[in-house]
Amino acid sequence: MDNSLNGRKALVTGGASGIGAACARALAARGAKVVVADVDASGAAALADELGGTAWTVDLLDVDSLAALSLDCDILVNNAGIQKVAPIEEFEPAEFRRILALMLEAPFLLVRAALPHMYANGFGRIINVSSVHGLRASAYKSAYVSAKHGLEGLSKVTALEGGEHGVTSNCINPGYVRTPLVERQIADQARLHGIPEAEVLAKVMLTESAVKRLVEPSEVASLAAWLASDDAGMVTGASYTMDGGWSAR
Repeated sequence: MDNSLNGRKALVTGGASGIGAACARALAARGAKVVVADVDASGAAALADELGGTAWTVDLLDVDSLAALSLDCDILVNNAGIQKVAPIEEFEPAEFRRILALMLEAPFLLVRAALPHMYANGFGRIINVSSVHGLRASAYKSAYVSAKHGLEGLSKVTALEGGEHGVTSNCINPGYVRTPLVERQIADQARLHGIPEAEVLAKVMLTESAVKRLVEPSEVASLAAWLASDDAGMVTGASYTMDGGWSAR
């Protein structure tokens, strides 16, 4: 049994489902005590009970409440995210701000809240679940692409500041992952591209990938667990693509 994270406390946002739940399970399997943070109170509680961890019901869109936060986690996984697919001229400004608040401002505030504890202990792991869209753009995703590009920059600055304190910061950049977030995009993509929903995967989502399948949440989680370990102590400021070759083009 891999007990490489024994004694570590991990906080996973958006942890009740999808990539977040997979990361929570992977970290707990390696001995970490996991805090499952999600706006879905029942989902977070159920997974926390399964893992012997704790649940934190939190609306990360309430960024004002995060400003005075203090966290005592050793591992922070910034994963919570939402998506909106629309042309720029039809994109509501309020929705643009909402996506940036959740996916860039909230991670900044959580990192800010976690660093004092990590610095004091000489150990910390910031793992930002970014996207291939943190490195590449796609049409109709102005807010999401902007937020993920910003998260890449935040991660690198955190790596530079945290290095002398034993804190690493990295991004994981998957392509389309088999999650509810991706499944909810299919109807919007079909409408925007004028094709049946059954053709969206082949004709839109996987056209740039050499490997023609969705990424599994467990694959992302396996990389997150390694980045959280002592073995990854010299890995920081990096962006790990897991996109089936999309970004190789």
